[in-house]
Amino acid sequence: MFWLRTELWTAEVVYTGFGTPMLRGAIAVQGPTVVGQGSLEELRARFPQAEVVPKGKALFPPPVNAHTHLDLSLHPLYRGPFSGFIPHVVAHREKRGLEAAKQGLEELLRSGAGAFADVVFKDEVMEFLLRESPLPGVAFYEVFAPDPEDAEEVFQQVQAKVKAWRRLEGRVRVGLSPHAPYSVSAPLLRRLAQYARAEGLPLMIHAGESQEEAAFLQKGEGFLTQIHGRLSRTPFEPPGLTPIRYLQALGALGPNTLLVHGVQVDEEEVRMLADSGTKVILCPRSNAYLQVGEAPIHLYARHGVELALGTDSRASSPDLDVKNEALFLWEKVDPRVLIRALTRGGYRALSLPTPRLTRGSPASLVHSL
Repeated sequence: MFWLRTELWTAEVVYTGFGTPMLRGAIAVQGPTVVGQGSLEELRARFPQAEVVPKGKALFPPPVNAHTHLDLSLHPLYRGPFSGFIPHVVAHREKRGLEAAKQGLEELLRSGAGAFADVVFKDEVMEFLLRESPLPGVAFYEVFAPDPEDAEEVFQQVQAKVKAWRRLEGRVRVGLSPHAPYSVSAPLLRRLAQYARAEGLPLMIHAGESQEEAAFLQKGEGFLTQIHGRLSRTPFEPPGLTPIRYLQALGALGPNTLLVHGVQVDEEEVRMLADSGTKVILCPRSNAYLQVGEAPIHLYARHGVELALGTDSRASSPDLDVKNEALFLWEKVDPRVLIRALTRGGYRALSLPTPRLTRGSPASLVHSL
């Protein structure tokens, strides 16, 4: 009789997709199949002949890249002040589009991602993802419209597109992404948030990313004021609020909202996010490249905010492998928080079930750092 060899795979952190990530855990693997999971001590007792095989920093189900801009995958990488990033993206706008998105999706697949969220700028990219993506996820249609005089017209256009795209939903669902508090007018952002809530659409907003954003909203100062002036016929009147308080005042926070970055926040704002059920998507390498600071992960963890990880775009991050976001923070944050964000937090943010590594699961579902 042929006996399959049993190995006990272990790492600094082991997470099976449910419960709490373990610090002294292991996964028992027999040939191509998971046959057990639990503490290393327990599995040694159950499988005394098994070899213990260290697998690095962590073992976990397929990770989620909860924030990408796939259509920027052909842009050159930018490193420098946040004030230079928007001009950088605009300067290379001819590289943005379907071909870039296809290459980005291929890179996501190679990275082992189990699901993704993408912010989509062009209609052709939305239709491609809805029709052809082999990965499950959400494609968020990105809206830029800073002039309040355009709010109703833009809203009607967005609503018509979303209705048509929802007929194509399968592995990938449609979401909405009012780009940021500084690039979407207040009346339009409020309408989009109300529409998303009424229709059960996920909402993704870039907010709390930079000090420049806060200066623009609180005092009408900084380079974002100049950009707004070029794109809007209506002079900007600052609400005098920080980005998170501004979004709360507009009714844009809630359990269907995914807030991307969340670097420039205080503890009261973290409580607002927690109380509203808003999820936060962290992009630590992009934040470092754009010199905007570090998100207060300890505050998010303290108040129970659901966290996920994303790479952002190839324009501000060296690759689309979301596991590298966790590695980037490994020595700074409780690694159990990172592995949960990399997996369960991402799936919950996208309203997808988290794959579980249980008896009978294919060993190919076990990913490692």
